[in-house]
Formats: sequence, C-alpha cells, structure tokens
Amino acid sequence: MKRVASFLLLVIVVLLLSSQSMEIIKLSGTIEATVITQGTLFLDGKNLGEVRSSSIVRIKEVDIGQHNLEMQYADGYKEAEVVRVWDKTTSTASFMYEIQKTSIIKATELEAGKATIRNTALARLSIGLVTDVGGIDDRSFNQGTWEGIVRFGSENGLVKESDYRYLESTSGNDYVPNLATFSDEKMDLIVAPGFLFNNAMAEVAGMYPAQKYLIIDSVVQDENGEIIPNVANAVFSEHEGSFLVGVAAGLKAKADGKKVLGFLGGMKFDLIERFQAGFEQGVRAVYPEASILVDYAGDFGDPGKGQAIARKQFNAGAYIIYHCAGGTGNGMIREAKERSERGMLSWAIGVDRDQYSEGKYGVASDKSAVLTSMVKRVDVAVYEVARITKGGKFPGGQVLVFGVKQQGVGIPVKNPNLTDSIVMKVREFEARIASGDIIVSERPGR
Repeated sequence: MKRVASFLLLVIVVLLLSSQSMEIIKLSGTIEATVITQGTLFLDGKNLGEVRSSSIVRIKEVDIGQHNLEMQYADGYKEAEVVRVWDKTTSTASFMYEIQKTSIIKATELEAGKATIRNTALARLSIGLVTDVGGIDDRSFNQGTWEGIVRFGSENGLVKESDYRYLESTSGNDYVPNLATFSDEKMDLIVAPGFLFNNAMAEVAGMYPAQKYLIIDSVVQDENGEIIPNVANAVFSEHEGSFLVGVAAGLKAKADGKKVLGFLGGMKFDLIERFQAGFEQGVRAVYPEASILVDYAGDFGDPGKGQAIARKQFNAGAYIIYHCAGGTGNGMIREAKERSERGMLSWAIGVDRDQYSEGKYGVASDKSAVLTSMVKRVDVAVYEVARITKGGKFPGGQVLVFGVKQQGVGIPVKNPNLTDSIVMKVREFEARIASGDIIVSERPGR
C-alpha cells in the first residue's frame, strides 16, 4: 500500500525578461514545495539537500518545462512527481499538484484565467455543505442534501467534521462568505442546495477556479449566460415525478367516486408547466374521464392567495389538488386541512419534499390532508456527484438530470394515505418510465 504522501507542490511561473530588448527572452519559474515529513529533496536527479518537516522550500529560476521532483526518506523510500513549469506567449499560467493525506494527486491547470479541472481518483473526498436560511433540519433541501452527504461519508469511511461538515447561513448575505470559507479550506467538493445560491456560487466559483462546486436543483451561469466550468449542476425530471403523483391522485379519486382534480402553480413558465404536464398525463393514464382544474397564482410566496385558489377549486368539486407553488402552495395545504377538520375530506399533494407532516390535523395530529408528495431526491443527487467526483470524473460545466431512472424523483417511501394497491400501481408506472416504455411529455396538453 502506498505510503502517506509527504509534500505539496505549487509551481508558480515567473517571467524573467532580459533588460536588452534584442536578446532572447529567458523563461523561468519557481517551484515551491511544502514538506510534511523530513527527507532529502532531488530535482531532476540533483541532490538539493535535506529538508526539514513542516518547512517550505523554494527552488528559483527553474527553466520552463517538465521537471522531476523527488523526496527520499531515511528508510530509502522515494516519492517522485513530475512538475511542469510553463508559459504561453500571452498569458502567465500555473500548474498545481496537491498531494494530501490520501496520497492522491489533484491537478488543476489554470490558463488565461479559465480553469480546466484535471480529475484524478481520490482515496478520500472532503465535502462542505452550505445551507440556505432554512437551516440544516429544514425537512427540505438542506436536510435532504446533508443526509446524502452523511450516507456517502459513512459508506466511504469519512469522518464527520474533518472530512465533511456544513455551515449554516442565517441570511442571504452569508452565502458568499460561507462558500468562500470552504474554498479557502480547499474542500474537494462544495455543495449548495437551491436556486437561491445562483449568484453567490457564480461569484465564488469565479474567485476560486480550481475548486469544485455542486449546486442542487439549479443551473449556475456566468454573466454571459454560459455554464461555469468548475460547477456541476444537478436538476430533476419534475414531469416524471409529477406523472407518478398524477397516477396516485387519479386512482384515489376513481376509487372514491370523485371526478375532479386540481393543479396549482406558482408562476406560469416552462419549469412549472412541466409539473402540470406530468400530473395531467399521470391522471389520464389511469382515469381518462377525470377533469383537471388548473390555476396559476402568479406568486410563490403568498399562502393567502394559495388558500383562496384552493378554496375556489375545492368548491368547484376538486377532490385532490397538486401544487407546485412554494409558499403559496402551503396555503392550499392549509385549506385542505381546515376542510378535512370540518368533515369535508379534501386532499393536497405536496412537492419537492415529503409534506405529510405539514398536512397533519386532528386532536392527536394523527391524520394528514397530504395524500402523497412528489419528492426530489436531493440526497441521491449529492451522493452520486460525490461518488463520481471521488472516482476522478467531476462533472464540472455539466447539467446532470436526475429522473425516475436515476431514482431522483418519485413518491415518498412511506405513504400512509395511499392503499397498497395504489402504491403498487405507481411502482409499475415508475418501472415503465425508467425502462423507456413511457415517455412523459414536458408540455401540458393544449
């Protein structure tokens, strides 16, 4: 087994220009080695002498090109690395090797201000999570993302706090400083859940082009609208998950002799219409006779408006309403709860996370007005990106889509308000979508 590596090499290119304009320019640089363990240092076979542990050695005026830097220990064991000092005509560049406790190299090439990540497999992966203002136990994206990180850590022998940890944000002003903190610590993968981090991550990723970042449920772009090369973007096939809750809603309504369902969207644009499209297709796959009421609130943060729209739909005969409206949708759940408490059984379907607990009512809160939820498995997304990053294939500059096939969307594991037969039928459709037998359209029917 390879010995624990002992030094960190950082090559800094310095252009040394001759004072006489007609002479040939000599290009040279400096190799800086941070030594962890005492030994003898060699450059291209030349003995540079013994170096002390915890020391920094600078080898100046090294010619542009490749060099072999080697450490030899008292017991004769040697470790050698190829170090490249180079320059291009119009830009200064640097090449960095980091050899940490894992004895694995992470190489990053910086050219003309842009980063190209050279991926190499890592024996250990350090992960930092920055939460939004909801905190680590928000029962939503923060908590789900952290659970995925914890699972990855436990399965890969990582130690909490030293190998993976989180920083909680108390306001949006904390996003950039928290991301920068992990960047300064050179965490291998820095994670942020949700579109609220878009601007902060774009800013920090530009400041630290050698770092690897992951944003959940969003795509980060630079000021020119281009995907940033050192940010991986994990998004979800909402229309596929919405199809499944549509199947559940259709089967429930059909079993109970109800013919009207509803959909509540926050604002009407392509992303939210994908939820509507999937839901409608799922309902019609099992209950083509049903009618579906559709309303858009024009707002994601107005629960009062959400409750008013839900009241209108329930009064028009809707038995089950599926929402994709953020805080506005919470008003719909509240309306379903209040009606159910009055004996007017009404159902809500949650979104993004399992919202069963938010629909609880009754003296002992032993009932819930939430029939099921369309869950985005953010834990699956972060786990998978961590896994492939550890394997040396960090997907920087890519958009990764997590659908039914990737187990990225679906209904919760536990569905107390669904019968076993309905859950079984949902699982059947889930398998057909995963196999490609059913292709769910992203556009609502016109």
